Order: sequence, then C-alpha cells, then structure tokens
Amino acid sequence: MKAPQYLLMVLAGLVCCGWGLLAAHRWPSPRNLLPSLVTVLGVLLIMIGALLTFLPRFFLE
Repeated sequence: MKAPQYLLMVLAGLVCCGWGLLAAHRWPSPRNLLPSLVTVLGVLLIMIGALLTFLPRFFLE
C-alpha cells in the first residue's frame, strides 16, 4: 500500500505552492521566474498525489 507515499507527494506540493507563491511576490522581476515554476510544480504534485492516493493503479491500467 503506497497511500502514505502519495500523501507525502500532496504535502510536498502544498509546501512548494506555499513557498512559491510567497517568494514570487517578494522577489524582484527577473528572479521571480523560479518560484513561479516551483508553484506550478507544486500544483502538479498535488494533483498527481491526490489522484494516486484515491486511485493507486490509475497509470497501470
């Protein structure tokens, strides 16, 4: 059972979104690209982690 592993993906995604949103608003213009990309990565981690938590064999079938 890999549900705790997938819940860690959701938690990591939340952390990435939290840090990325705060840093993207505080950093100056050329440097705020990195936190913006981390925020997008966080959203993807949340979505994939939630999907695999509830449907663990989604990509196997």
